[in-house]
Amino acid sequence: MTAREQIAALEDGMGRTIVGQREVIRRLIIGLLANGNLLVEGLPGLAKTRAIKALAKNLEANFSRIQFTPDLLPADVTGTDMLYRDGGKSEFRFHPGPIFANIVLADEINRAPAKVQSALLEAMEERQVTVAGNTHSMPPLFMVMATQNPIEQEGTYPLPEAQMDRFLMHVLITYPPVQDEVQVIELVRSEEIAAAQSNGSGSGSGSGSLDGNAAQATTPAPAANVIPQQAIFDARREIADIHVSAAMARYMADLVAASRHPKDFSPELARWIEIGASPRGSIALDKAGRTNAWLEGRDYVDPQDIHAIIHDCLRHRLGLSFEAQGEGITADRVIDQLLENVALP
Repeated sequence: MTAREQIAALEDGMGRTIVGQREVIRRLIIGLLANGNLLVEGLPGLAKTRAIKALAKNLEANFSRIQFTPDLLPADVTGTDMLYRDGGKSEFRFHPGPIFANIVLADEINRAPAKVQSALLEAMEERQVTVAGNTHSMPPLFMVMATQNPIEQEGTYPLPEAQMDRFLMHVLITYPPVQDEVQVIELVRSEEIAAAQSNGSGSGSGSGSLDGNAAQATTPAPAANVIPQQAIFDARREIADIHVSAAMARYMADLVAASRHPKDFSPELARWIEIGASPRGSIALDKAGRTNAWLEGRDYVDPQDIHAIIHDCLRHRLGLSFEAQGEGITADRVIDQLLENVALP
């Protein structure tokens, strides 16, 4: 199988257990292929954790989950040096923390204080951690996916701008359509039936059991074959060769520059934007745009690739004014205005 076929199989495998969130699945795969970190935000029960676990389940990767709480310590994330005694000799050995995995789920990251949140910064940006003056590298395939709840603010610590900027994309999960929610109900029910059957009596009498056809109909579809890590690295090499014209590069830079000088484009943007996106915004547009083009089967980036990912790449990098917040203006609406006011190449 080619790298594109294997990534398509990965996406299909995730889609078997995640219903109604195809866009979220695509964003997770873009983040993985672009070698970035993702912040996933949504109300409780919208399959944030499930989607991330589905990615790890269908990929040949070590998965680690860190449940962030107010009493968490930095060493609980990065690991620490521990004293070992062997044959009368004592020495300190590094005991790695849960951050040393291929895919790390930082669940409810905003529930930990800033000291713990900052423990992730070096790992996310430099792909290494430093403990007691010694540097320890992350595995070649490494990705942090953090989740947060947008409505519960009691007992939470807002992420600092420096850390927000290190997330390649900020993905929002919304309620699924009614027809998709019906499929969610059926999927969960089928999983419960399958679990009950596998945990039932092992007497072999078969009393009360379903026949083969009925069992097949009520059992969730098996997960696709696990995709090897090499497929990710192969895809990244192909994505690196995606052509970005000078006009498209200028278009991405113009969009980010417009967020820094909004008064040059429209009165609304001047009122709404207080702080524009950093150069990491331009880099994110380039990485995610090339990845989206590759997933769509093109060897070049065009404006529709930028439009497809710009909200996820910039919504967490814009500082809205007090006036905009008072009027209920969202970052997505501001980005829509940027797209309307910046000329296409």
